[in-house]
Amino acid sequence: MADRGASPLSLPDDWPDHPDPILALNRMGGFDWDLDAGVMQMDAQAHEIFDVRPDEYDDRPESLRRRVPSGEALRLDTVVSQALKDGSENYGAYFRVRRRDGSLRWTHTQGYIRRDDSGRPRRIIGIVRDATQELGDSEARREQAAQEDDRRRQTNVVQLTTAALAHARTVQDVIDVLKDTHGLAHLGATSLVVGLLEAGRIRLIAEGPEGSLIPGTEVTGIDEPYPMSEAVRTLSPCFIDSPEEFAERYPQLWQGLTGLDITSAAYLPLIVQARPIGAMGLLYSDRHGFSAEERNILIALGSSISQSMQRAMFYEQEMDLARGLQQAMLPRTIPSVPGADLAVRYRAATVGGSLGRDIGGDWYDLIPLPGGRVGAVIGDVQGHDTHAAAVMGQLRIVLRAYAAEGHAPATVMARASVFLDELDTDRFATCLYAEVDLSTGVLQVVRAGHLDPLVRRTDGSCRRVPVPGGLPLGLSAEFGRLDYPVGTMELDPGDTLLLCTDGLVEQPGADLDDGMETLSVLIAVGPDDVRDLADRLIDVAEERDGGDDVALLLLRRRALDGARPGGRLKQRVAPGDPEALAETRHVIRTAVGAWDAGDRADEIELVADEMITNVLMHTEGSAIVTLRVLTGAERRVRVEVEDSSSALPRRREAGESGVSGRGLLLVEMLTDVWGVEARGGGKCVWGEFVVARGLDRA
Repeated sequence: MADRGASPLSLPDDWPDHPDPILALNRMGGFDWDLDAGVMQMDAQAHEIFDVRPDEYDDRPESLRRRVPSGEALRLDTVVSQALKDGSENYGAYFRVRRRDGSLRWTHTQGYIRRDDSGRPRRIIGIVRDATQELGDSEARREQAAQEDDRRRQTNVVQLTTAALAHARTVQDVIDVLKDTHGLAHLGATSLVVGLLEAGRIRLIAEGPEGSLIPGTEVTGIDEPYPMSEAVRTLSPCFIDSPEEFAERYPQLWQGLTGLDITSAAYLPLIVQARPIGAMGLLYSDRHGFSAEERNILIALGSSISQSMQRAMFYEQEMDLARGLQQAMLPRTIPSVPGADLAVRYRAATVGGSLGRDIGGDWYDLIPLPGGRVGAVIGDVQGHDTHAAAVMGQLRIVLRAYAAEGHAPATVMARASVFLDELDTDRFATCLYAEVDLSTGVLQVVRAGHLDPLVRRTDGSCRRVPVPGGLPLGLSAEFGRLDYPVGTMELDPGDTLLLCTDGLVEQPGADLDDGMETLSVLIAVGPDDVRDLADRLIDVAEERDGGDDVALLLLRRRALDGARPGGRLKQRVAPGDPEALAETRHVIRTAVGAWDAGDRADEIELVADEMITNVLMHTEGSAIVTLRVLTGAERRVRVEVEDSSSALPRRREAGESGVSGRGLLLVEMLTDVWGVEARGGGKCVWGEFVVARGLDRA
């Protein structure tokens, strides 16, 4: 700092055209700074000290910022501002100047402040000089060490940013890394812009700070006069050292940046395999110019970002294909089913925290069946990739086909397992198939290694329904264990059935039973409407941010509009008891007559009698007979005969007398639909008859 008592400098009247020879001999330059006009004239020696040509300096102090590093300029401005405020007559300060070759040298300035009668500063007259030798070798060594520290710091910025980018999977992840990590903060950038090349145009995908987007720059051509376009077009970085240079080279863009206090900028092409994929711009508000070292650091950073951006673009393309495949495999819409309120949801897995979504093999389906019945499917194919989605789609199709053919739930599951085994894939799948008769509420469930269903009752209680299960699809066929027991229960009007995949239940380190209990509580206190309840459960899965995908199906049974309660009959016929058999025949005849089955009454009685007789002749246990009137889209009578034998009925040739071997033929000819279901350790043979609604007087 100069002594406060220093005398004012006197300069010739024709200065700066003829510099003071004493100053020139001492390698000092002079300046005269008009504070009101903002004009600072310098002589030729001062130009040399700042290493600027006369045509590069326009008598504005701002023109020197490209030669004074931002930190030095801030320190110098602080000294001058303090002197102007506290009434000082002079000031002095050491600072560094960056020469054209990028090297730094120490400079000293001393200024004398002239004030008017009121004490207001009007003018500063001063000198600048080269202070390199004055500060000595120790200062040079300190400066060299500082430069090395700065070089290591910037190199570390590139390493930290590159390490963070290694975990970025999507393009948005790359943008978030650049905005949120040490990269921009350490490089001192105020704003970031990123654009990707699409069909010969650059589409802006990131800009900041918020609200700084310049209208008309969202999509620009590579031939337009913008620095990002120039970087893509020339495959070379574009460095802008000052506001004046920015305004001169890119006036159209500069008009939109004037309010952001931008002092310099670096636009870097994003190049992969010698081809541009876009460009990135870093804008600064406290930097003037870039040294050769700083330019190299930024170019290295741009190369790292280019590789990460291309990897993210490839990942997103693959994910788009996988998601498209999965969406094509899942049902586009769920059909409306009379007598039921339905809701389905799917949520993709979260991978690596918040770094994107992964594809999986979870699926749901709803299959309308004849006679007011509906099949509900939930399943999960092993794996999280395109192959899992493809296997899922094929399984969904065959399950739907087998169910629509009228096969019993256990048969549907067994055939699907065989199909998956013959598909020659290394994947297996868990699955649950539930078939519900919405007229009677009878629910039959078959489980292949999947989670048990849950049921919420009308009183708000919710419980897990244990269902005896078999091996997952594919494995049961491979190991020859295709028996799938059927669990049977009833849904009352207002009850809600919930099927889901394990992504809704499982949490790392938590027991599955605890997860099912937690889910039961959520359902019990959740909304009554199945759509609102489904949304709530998916929101919980989102909040948990789990690593597995989630499929969910909700079915709430409701009473059909205008439906009337149907009749029901249940009888047990013991073997070797002719009186019980005769009584059962009489009861069946009476019930069918009361139900006004019209011209089908004899057919119903004959088929029921044939089913009972078959049990008593070919098994050693009792026959349990159930008759129901099913009211729904069409009025039907259903006959069920259960026994304790697991042997399935089979067609036989009629004997010589023609009085046996015709049982299944009669059942098939007289019923509208019939089938066989596994029931615990036995089976149930059933048949249904459509009766005219006009006869419904029950």
